[in-house]
Amino acid sequence: MHTFRSSLRVIWACLKKDLKSARSEPLFTLVSIILPLNVLLLMSLLVISGGLAPTAVVMQDTGPLAQQFYTAMSQAHSFVLQQATVEQAEALIEQGRIVAVVTIPADFDARIRQHQSVAVGVKINNLNTDFTNDIRRAVPDAITQLYQQQGGASPIKVALQEQNLRSQDIALFQYSAMPLIVLLLVVSGLVSSSLAAASEWETRTIKELLLSPASSGAIITGKVLTGFVTTVALGVLVLGVGSLLGWVQPQGVYWLQVLLILALVALFSAGLGVALGALLQRIQPVGSAAIVLALYLFFLTGGTAVLAFDPGWLQTVATFVPLYYGRHALEMAIFYQSSDQLPRDVVVLAGSALLAVGLGILAMRRGMADSQ
Repeated sequence: MHTFRSSLRVIWACLKKDLKSARSEPLFTLVSIILPLNVLLLMSLLVISGGLAPTAVVMQDTGPLAQQFYTAMSQAHSFVLQQATVEQAEALIEQGRIVAVVTIPADFDARIRQHQSVAVGVKINNLNTDFTNDIRRAVPDAITQLYQQQGGASPIKVALQEQNLRSQDIALFQYSAMPLIVLLLVVSGLVSSSLAAASEWETRTIKELLLSPASSGAIITGKVLTGFVTTVALGVLVLGVGSLLGWVQPQGVYWLQVLLILALVALFSAGLGVALGALLQRIQPVGSAAIVLALYLFFLTGGTAVLAFDPGWLQTVATFVPLYYGRHALEMAIFYQSSDQLPRDVVVLAGSALLAVGLGILAMRRGMADSQ
């Protein structure tokens, strides 16, 4: 019992010392927070500027069918529409302020009523492939929607019957925010733990620790706890702010799922950080290496992209990155109120966290042995 209490005192002392050291050297702590927030800001700018294709519509026919076609386009979730004259539309597309000009001809209503073909003009500035493909898909879809609104008079007898897998649509910004929260956790855990470990060698305090009666296990546990505590605290803070802003809103028991996954990701990052710090033993290279490693883990997990559309080989690689399972579990809990494949995600994350802590313990003990 005495040994247990003594170990707890050592762990607590190491934790307090490392937290004080982090406050005295705030640069890397700030970087660990600023880096994900800057990526989030860049993604928000991308979403604001690039979600829908700006399009001008030249209404040479103002009949009811032409108006229905314009309405179908506005409901296609692909355009930012504005009506313009021919001259205005030409000027806008030449200046690069719109992606396409859609021209509804003067005889649009008349030809449709007479069951004749009618050509809708589409002029595309095909500089951006994503926008170009959106236009090429969305205009025919609007035409199909127009004919389906004609009921029995429509020559098109095939109708779309949509069935959504999830209970709600998730905006691109929300979807992008989730992996960035994971990035924030990983950077924080790696940086704080690796710096806490490396500082012992750089400041020569490792000799004092070795000469003290404290057990190596208690010292190492204190190092791991430094990254774990700071990362969990930061994660809870970010999730709380995200909940207030409406970005992440898990309900009821799913908050427990979110906190469990957050803790496992934090433990994984902290263990990996201790191993990195004990191996490099210098603050400057450790801080840089921790950030680079976190970014690689982030992008190998899929980054802010939809992983299902990445190359097949990258999908295979992602299944070997523990954060892939953490991201999946968080998305299920926060966006869909679901525990789909949660046991798999928890087992992989827990195993990976224990492996990372084990690597940290081995690296610290090896470094201590070399310093004796």
